[in-house]
Amino acid sequence: MKKRITLWLLATLFLANVSLADAQQTKKVPRIGFLDSSTASSSTLLIEAFRQELSKLGWIEGKNIAIEYRFAELKNERLPELAADLVRLKVDLIVVPGAPALAAKNATTAIPIVMINPPDPVGLGLVVSLARPGGNVTGLASLAPELNTKRLEILKDAVPKLARVGLLRRPEGVNVGQDLQLKELRLAALALKLKLEEIETQLDAKGLENAFQTAKQKQVNAIMTTALRSFFAERKRIVELAGKHRLPAIYPNKGYVDEGGLMSYGEDVADQYRRAAVYVDKILKGAKPADLPVQQATAFELVISLKAAKQIGLTLSPEFLARANQVIK
Repeated sequence: MKKRITLWLLATLFLANVSLADAQQTKKVPRIGFLDSSTASSSTLLIEAFRQELSKLGWIEGKNIAIEYRFAELKNERLPELAADLVRLKVDLIVVPGAPALAAKNATTAIPIVMINPPDPVGLGLVVSLARPGGNVTGLASLAPELNTKRLEILKDAVPKLARVGLLRRPEGVNVGQDLQLKELRLAALALKLKLEEIETQLDAKGLENAFQTAKQKQVNAIMTTALRSFFAERKRIVELAGKHRLPAIYPNKGYVDEGGLMSYGEDVADQYRRAAVYVDKILKGAKPADLPVQQATAFELVISLKAAKQIGLTLSPEFLARANQVIK
């Protein structure tokens, strides 16, 4: 009798362990959709910052979380299709940098969306308010329009007798985020008594070269771009062309200076990606996007490269350099 009971207990324990193992194996691994208007190669460092922060929070890609990447390769018309694809896959959450968050929101009102740095998310209709988003979207908001105004001011202080600034931009009406920036930039240029020469730019080698040729023809004293992911994807070529044509330039973030650019003023973009990972963690643990306030950057950095200044023959005053958060020699 005892032997029979012992065998029964062993069998029960064995079946319990098998059931537990099966349950662990079939436990649902959360899937994140990552929707990006840019290219995989240009986004590598930013995505790595996002993945590293997720890992610190206990989410390891390929182990207890999966990420479905979708890149529009600078073709914004593909964003609705890519967003719809992620919705069909029934991902648990979508992460999307910039104004393309609109494509994700148009594709779903049920799946949580974490946005990274679109300008004016309230004005774009992504959230009801920053404090109370009210729907399925939350995350981080950019101050791109306001920061572009500050960049113009910095450029005027850096370049003696600055009168004309060449602005590389994409076609109007294609990117709502850029449209907001253009409105602010035009007003800022008037206030600073600067002539803003807007140059519609195609994002290939020939298109960028043509844009800089146009800038020289218009006799601009300096150059800048709108703060778009598409320009960031081509930052290396843009920086090289600015150096080749000996044009002082200010860029939206340090990524350009890392490629040899003259200077940048803006948010720490990699840090914004890390902060987005915190939102992902909270939502996967049960928080609702509607209850998570949208955050804006509170710290901005001016980064200057003395090497780039020397290459184009620009002398920066000690007073100007003293304003920088980082001076790269």
